[in-house]
Amino acid sequence: MQVIGLCRFSYPAYGGFQVEHETLKERIRYLYDHDRLEERFRLFETIALPCLKNQTDQDFELIIVIGDSLPKEHVDRLQDQISDLPQARLVAEPPRRQREVMKELLQKARRDPSRPCLQFRHDDDDAISVKFIEKLRTATQDCQGLLKRHQAVTFDFNSGYVAEVGKHGISATPIHRPYDVASLGMHIAGGSKLTIMNFAHNKIVKFMPTVTFSKPPMFVRTHNSYNDSRQKAVKAVPVEPLTPDQQEHFRTDFGIDINHVRRVFSNP
Repeated sequence: MQVIGLCRFSYPAYGGFQVEHETLKERIRYLYDHDRLEERFRLFETIALPCLKNQTDQDFELIIVIGDSLPKEHVDRLQDQISDLPQARLVAEPPRRQREVMKELLQKARRDPSRPCLQFRHDDDDAISVKFIEKLRTATQDCQGLLKRHQAVTFDFNSGYVAEVGKHGISATPIHRPYDVASLGMHIAGGSKLTIMNFAHNKIVKFMPTVTFSKPPMFVRTHNSYNDSRQKAVKAVPVEPLTPDQQEHFRTDFGIDINHVRRVFSNP
């Protein structure tokens, strides 16, 4: 079964952000700000990409959506970062309504729309378990009766970690967060034009059957300077430095190497 992932990397859409801007020019200026982009690239390299490169099931594809106005130096840097991830490809789009363009790209990516597929979203600053694709496929095998009766069914792996990363390493705490973007997958029936982008992730439960898995931990969600969802007043999440055992857990289960994190975030 085809598995399609979608990642938005600083794409200047109309809508799709909790941080509001009066004009498109202001949004682009915010998204392409030097300090913001530098942090996104570092998070992408150390958190978002390693888990994909180390998936136990490598049979998936990832669409990385960028703006057609992203400067060439940044496009080249992205290409370098995904050079050893053949499943990934960059797609440059002009500014459009976010859901419109994302749904269109997912539809075009389906090799055979008459057959079912699996879809997931991947934020550029989060990690998923290296077994996510494998477990997503297994879940569909376990729920064949349910899948046959519905156009779409969601699989929610809803436990993981909130983490802060930087030159000193990683601090984190376990969390349980249902219907978040990280480690959320959707089965789309053959012939259906639905996509995972038809729905707000935290409202999916209102529109279709969902199957939830509370163990094992399946995601790492970073809190950083430019989280779109954290630009307004939100409750702080206390975190603690990882123990040596936790560092090994992050390395083996999420592909996150604390020494790599330290090196990258220690650069000027």
